[in-house]
Amino acid sequence: MTTTKKSFIYSLLLALNFITVSAFAQKESYIQSLNKQNHWVDSVFKKLNRRQKVAQLFFVRAHTNLGQAYEDSVATVIKKEQVGGLVFFQGGPVRQAQLINRYQKISRVPLIIAQDGEWGLGMRLDSTISYPYQMTLGAVQDNTLIYKMGQMVAYDFKRMGMQMNFGPDMDINNNPDNPVIGYRSFGDNKYNVAAKGIAYFTGMQSQGLLTTAKHFPGHGDTNTDSHFDLPLLPFSRERLDTLEEYPFREAIKAGISGIMIAHMDIPSLDSTKNLPSTLSRKIVTGILKDSLGFKGLIVSDAMEMKGVVKYFPNGDADVRAFLAGNDVLELSPNSSRAIKKIRKAIRKDEITREEFEAKVKKVLAAKYWAGLNDYHEAPLNNLVADLNRPAAKELVSQLSDAAITLLKGDAASLQLNPVVKTAIVSIGATQPTVFQQDLSHWYADCRIFMINKNESASDVKSLLAALKNYGQVYISIHDSRKRPQSKLDYSTDVKQLITELAARKGTVISVFANAYAIAGLQGIEKAGALIVAYQNSDDLQHSAVKVITQRLKPSGKLSVSVNEYFKNGAGISL
Repeated sequence: MTTTKKSFIYSLLLALNFITVSAFAQKESYIQSLNKQNHWVDSVFKKLNRRQKVAQLFFVRAHTNLGQAYEDSVATVIKKEQVGGLVFFQGGPVRQAQLINRYQKISRVPLIIAQDGEWGLGMRLDSTISYPYQMTLGAVQDNTLIYKMGQMVAYDFKRMGMQMNFGPDMDINNNPDNPVIGYRSFGDNKYNVAAKGIAYFTGMQSQGLLTTAKHFPGHGDTNTDSHFDLPLLPFSRERLDTLEEYPFREAIKAGISGIMIAHMDIPSLDSTKNLPSTLSRKIVTGILKDSLGFKGLIVSDAMEMKGVVKYFPNGDADVRAFLAGNDVLELSPNSSRAIKKIRKAIRKDEITREEFEAKVKKVLAAKYWAGLNDYHEAPLNNLVADLNRPAAKELVSQLSDAAITLLKGDAASLQLNPVVKTAIVSIGATQPTVFQQDLSHWYADCRIFMINKNESASDVKSLLAALKNYGQVYISIHDSRKRPQSKLDYSTDVKQLITELAARKGTVISVFANAYAIAGLQGIEKAGALIVAYQNSDDLQHSAVKVITQRLKPSGKLSVSVNEYFKNGAGISL
């Protein structure tokens, strides 16, 4: 084939791709679609009996890492109950795509397949890309990068045969001790949280993916995890209106397709004792639907969580969530029991026929908007390669570069003398880190040291003695936990080591951990230079070394307030 012919074919493919993307970009949003009669929705609705209509409101749990018996049990629920959707959790991409194809074949009405993808498929699936956590993205100043991430995540979901992402998280994390949100939030500034969340979900929706802002009216200022108990939100209505609800109001204005309700006790909004917000008609219908004018899908948080079933067991929570105004009941502990109870409530006229039918049609309209009226199973060929395509990996690198935040220092204090004897110390690591490997190429006379997070006092003392022979020291602090909390789980001796090293002249510290962790490291602000990278990823370690070696100008701004030294928005641009 001649070069000219190859060039023509390549140009044609690009043009066709542009036409396809532009066509979807011009498609009306899900919210807009609700204003028009939909013949497919009406046709499907008429074919369903009442039990099947109720079942359309239920999304049940699915896994690919729990064995064949579990997979078969989900298939039985689909056949028997004809539920509206599935929520997939841990597993692998090929196994999950195969299982989605299997489950869709046995469902009379195509299923909405949903998953938590706050940082992409990697939040749940192995062998897939994880984009930076939302706290990391909160530091990025170019929101078009986050919009592009939304587009990439949408491609991944659709490539897998999924139609809905339970994301973004639009909670304002203004409580450093929050055990369940933290790094999942874009930060503690309501304007930044709103802007980042909107960039993310509009990117996803532009490619035909249903999205869900969570957890209304805001789960950011609590020290209780609603998976295990019912959190209390003791704030005034005015405070909630102006702060917690702000990102959700902005998301509604921007056309978010779905909002997830949190399980929280909020007396200022509903004084009923121990009533989770998910079960409150005053909150779900009165505030979200009526006051804020939200027309899209209202999704409950998982109905199996202790925060909702603690005070309303045995299916009572499901019925109350339905009557409160939720359209989708996610992960009921017993969908069969819940469907029966809801049918009884309908027979007793506890909800109007019009409201019930509107819920079902909203779910069916979501299926139509996502393309399930013309369902095609996900092709398995080249699936893993497609999900790990070079363009996606490059975007992760770009986001990491854009997030790196220089809290203290300048060019001279960062890139120390290349010929001076240099120690490169990784703390919280058990083997040489990417940071150490990258940085060691820039210093002719250097040595790598590693300190475990629970290193003994004698080993810490030995390291301090050894480092006296080095003219300059680079420190990297790592949190290797799957869920990086606001406090490092380092021993007292290791924390004291950081304090002593920070006070030394010629010390540069890079923190690959939750930004709040800085507050628990006494004296770290005395370091000659301080970089925060928010999480322990290879890409962010590469980015930090680029900043140190003057190949990248840091542009990130701190997404949360850490302490009196480092407030939200801090960040030095060289």
